[in-house]
Amino acid sequence: MSAPLLIWVVLLHWATGGGFVWGGRTWQHCTDLRPLDILSEVVPAGGLARGMRVFQVQGVRGFQLAASRPRALGFPASRLFIHCDRFPEEFSIIVTLRVLGVPAKRNEYIFTLMAEESPSVLVGLRYAPDKLHFLFWSQERASGWQTRVTFHNVSLSDNQWHTLVLAVSGQSFSLTVDCSVPKDLVVETPFPASLSVKRASFYLGNRRRRKGVFTGLLRQLVLLPGADATPRVCTAVNFKEATLSVPTVLQDVPAKPASNEVLKYPYETDTKVTLGSRPPCTKQEKAQFWFNASRRGLYLCNGSAWISLLEVKQRLDYVEEYQSLATNSETMGVEVFTIPKVGLFAATANRYTPPGSAIYKWTDGKFVPYQNIPTYQAQSWKYFTIGKKIFLAVANFEQNDRGQEFSVIYKWSRRKEKFITYQRITTHSARDWEAFVIEGEAFLAVVNHREGNNHNIDSVIYRWNPRTGLFETNQTIPTSGAYDWEFFTIGPYSFLAVANTFNGTSTKIYSHIYIWLSGSFQLFQSILTFGAADWEVFRIGDRVFLAVANSHSYDSGMPAPSNFYAINSSIYELNITAQMFVKFQDLLTYSALDWEFFSVGDDSFLVVANSFDGFTFSVNSIIYRYCCGRRAGLGGLGGCSQQEQPCQEPPCGGNLCGCWRTCPGRIDRNEKPPGRDILRHGEMGDASPTARLSRPLSGAQLVPQELTALPVQVARL
Repeated sequence: MSAPLLIWVVLLHWATGGGFVWGGRTWQHCTDLRPLDILSEVVPAGGLARGMRVFQVQGVRGFQLAASRPRALGFPASRLFIHCDRFPEEFSIIVTLRVLGVPAKRNEYIFTLMAEESPSVLVGLRYAPDKLHFLFWSQERASGWQTRVTFHNVSLSDNQWHTLVLAVSGQSFSLTVDCSVPKDLVVETPFPASLSVKRASFYLGNRRRRKGVFTGLLRQLVLLPGADATPRVCTAVNFKEATLSVPTVLQDVPAKPASNEVLKYPYETDTKVTLGSRPPCTKQEKAQFWFNASRRGLYLCNGSAWISLLEVKQRLDYVEEYQSLATNSETMGVEVFTIPKVGLFAATANRYTPPGSAIYKWTDGKFVPYQNIPTYQAQSWKYFTIGKKIFLAVANFEQNDRGQEFSVIYKWSRRKEKFITYQRITTHSARDWEAFVIEGEAFLAVVNHREGNNHNIDSVIYRWNPRTGLFETNQTIPTSGAYDWEFFTIGPYSFLAVANTFNGTSTKIYSHIYIWLSGSFQLFQSILTFGAADWEVFRIGDRVFLAVANSHSYDSGMPAPSNFYAINSSIYELNITAQMFVKFQDLLTYSALDWEFFSVGDDSFLVVANSFDGFTFSVNSIIYRYCCGRRAGLGGLGGCSQQEQPCQEPPCGGNLCGCWRTCPGRIDRNEKPPGRDILRHGEMGDASPTARLSRPLSGAQLVPQELTALPVQVARL
């Protein structure tokens, strides 16, 4: 082939887009490069490289680099130059940084590009006091030499953020600081047109050794092939923070992660913290902190609201008496409830008629009498709603003056602003009502304790009929001297537990748990109990517990024990694999009549109402705190470790690790009456009261039928 023909073929190949070939790569690939984010290449996906920390200053985040491992802050140039192994002939370098005070005669490297077999810098940028040096390796001579282009009077050590744009094209070098007037230099030695980057690596903030490591903060470092990038970068309102490409870890993220997960990219900051009263939180205060001394909490402004970062956990320190209610007669139960747009109420179930039972309303920080309702040895109240209707049901234990025995459902009248009689239901020594909803239908279950001297009778479950507006019998369940219903759900399943107390000869009988299947409750599990007076279901995390209050041990066919009333009450946990409740822990109680579970902060508590120890009704009702861990710590409530009893804890393994420990925060003192019902506390102005009633067991009776009680004590946590 002749020489002219060969030249024509090469020109034709170039003109049709083939480009010149150099070592298997084309010059077209060397000139058509995307913006290359050098800083992002150093940051691995999902974390930070060793030797990097994130700091936030003046609301802007940047990397601080450590000098101990300079090679860890490097990566092969081939990760950026994928299709070409030549450094661009024309390019811009965009840097956003915050420089600390650099001592005289000291240089700090912002970045370098170095060949693996040579200590020489192929391309680099370093800062000295009031100077910026751009370094490159010139290969015009056989041995090559390093060229330095210096920009004087570049003052960056003012603890402020600055953005630099260095544009390079042949012999022309231009530096723009914060989008101001550029500094232009023309030098004798041009930047090389074909600088090889084979087997070369970029190093961030160093020149592959500890000396000269950059001590400031780096936010942006981008290599943009092509012409001057200044017009492209200088479009932001704040030129000092003008950005072209910033790593994800340095970009703005929500002040508080969703779903309470840990921040994916934690960072440090030297921002100021505001003290005193609540300051405004606007875009101007974004990323600022406020410390609330009264609540001992630290908050971060996200631009519109203060987000809690650290707060002292609320803990239960002690229980103190808050209010004493002078009730009409001995009080057997209390129900606390809220009527929307009306207020907070407490209904007491009083023994004698007249004057009956009372309803109190929370007014000016205390309960005051509101309404009196005739009842007949009332045992308990139950508040519930159906749609917009508000009801209050009372369990009457005795007959009225006409010899009729029934319990009553009252309905709230919005016009009269009081409860009025709605429906009477025949009951037999009713002890308790339980209201619940299954598959959108409302139910009401009554516990019938006995009929005359017969304790083995049916208790009844009623279903709400929306057409007639009345409760109608849905199902009867055989019970033995029943005291309490407890309804609960686990996933899609509904359960109802009954506490059986006495079958006529013994308190050592089975109490039952029923499950709702095919439109009715069916037996799920039977648990041996001793005069069971109450069930309490509660959850700790994903674990489901069921506690039974055993009141006393009596069997007419067995020798009498030394103490009928000092007996273990038990806590059971649901075992998903076995599909049953298994015993978790026994706790010594004294004729226990009620359990209540509550939590304060992250702590879980269980309160038992002891009524009689065989000698006196003045017995302590105990607060237990849940402890979890292989060796659960004894810390707790105001010196709790000194008085806690040893925890007989099952071996730690799987989900069976944990126990309940006695703590000295008692509900009452020795001279105070024992407790019956510890009610869930709600917000009541400044107080979150917990009411407790006494309902001790008469020592002369083997079956807890006739119970005495003392005035209501309202306590504050």
